[in-house]
Amino acid sequence: MSGVLLFSSQFPIFSTTTTATQKTHRFACHVIPRQSLNQTTPPDQQSPNPKTILSTITNLLWGQSLPPGLLISTVRTTWNSTWQLMMSQLAPSDSSGRYTRPASKFRLNPPFTLQNSTTLHLYVGLPCPWAHRTLIVRALKGLEDAVPVSIAGPGQDGSWEFKDIPISNRDRNILVPGRDNANGCRNLKGVYGLRRSGGYSGRATVPMLWDVEKKEVGCNESYDIIEFFNSGLNGLARNPGLDLSPKELKGKIGEWNGLIYPNVNNGVYRCGFAQSQDAYDSAVNGLFTTLEAVEDHLTTSRYLCGDTLTLADVCLFTTLIRFDIVYNVLFKCTKKKLIEYPNLHGYMRDIYQMPKVAETCNFSAIMDGYYKVLFPLNPGSICPVMPSGCEHDVLLSTPHNRESLSLANKTTKQDH
Repeated sequence: MSGVLLFSSQFPIFSTTTTATQKTHRFACHVIPRQSLNQTTPPDQQSPNPKTILSTITNLLWGQSLPPGLLISTVRTTWNSTWQLMMSQLAPSDSSGRYTRPASKFRLNPPFTLQNSTTLHLYVGLPCPWAHRTLIVRALKGLEDAVPVSIAGPGQDGSWEFKDIPISNRDRNILVPGRDNANGCRNLKGVYGLRRSGGYSGRATVPMLWDVEKKEVGCNESYDIIEFFNSGLNGLARNPGLDLSPKELKGKIGEWNGLIYPNVNNGVYRCGFAQSQDAYDSAVNGLFTTLEAVEDHLTTSRYLCGDTLTLADVCLFTTLIRFDIVYNVLFKCTKKKLIEYPNLHGYMRDIYQMPKVAETCNFSAIMDGYYKVLFPLNPGSICPVMPSGCEHDVLLSTPHNRESLSLANKTTKQDH
């Protein structure tokens, strides 16, 4: 369960021998004037931009009517073929078009123990919900000093890149992309390639826990990392008393994860990356059936496992906080918005308003990381306006009153 952005790919060149295309080619050759590399062209004699040329050509060929049917069908076939090619790399699927998430390669085996010191470094990307889990647990446990972090941003080719953002452009209260503070690499692929035990040619995913001293990838499986942060570094944590996975709740946590991961966490991706109608229908039905079940459960329970925040809540939260701004629109999870679920939305606000959690939620970075990078899902890379209900100072900061459920449950137990 880790995040990867788009890929670099070369696209095939499709050709057609239609009369319209031949005319277009001949016309284009005449309308673009030749110029010497050293020639200075007055502004009023500069070549028209591509959009102007295209508009002129189309007006000459078919006026105000739509392009010929043959051209439309050719372009559609070309786009579908290219889309299938890109999606096969971005989102591997089975024979029915159902998205199948690749397994994480580097796992962290229990017991998770480190005593007095650590040379660990965390790599994350802010758009990624899997990486977001690690940032939240790191913050709640008070591990910011013990486990430094480097935050990558999405590059135009889909890779995770490190950027030198001036201090003046940063919001100190919100995490932002920046430099590679451990290895000085320009991108995450470069960090993976530094492995002392040998390079790495697989997907460079986040989150990734790096051992600075050993120069080795310690883990790139998000759930392993948050379990480790929860119980394996208590000697270094500023909040060692917080236990997000107490023994008495491990069974319930496992049950909730078993329901939420395939249907919600990965379910939104199964909707967005579906490559057939049947695959989408199955995924979207599982997603909203599960959301309805959780909504009903939260009527009487403050958190998934009662009155205690657990790792299961953290995992659900990072999907919920992205739901209305990304998944509802871009991933076609359109049956209902999260704000239409009063218990789920209140539950999300409850977690968001916990100390340090809001600082891990950079909504602008989240939206840019999806709308401007996932080219097959949004070819124009146009980022929509953020819904008002998702802004920090509008709705997410309003009282959630979920603590009343804890008080009610406590009173009920005392009466019995």
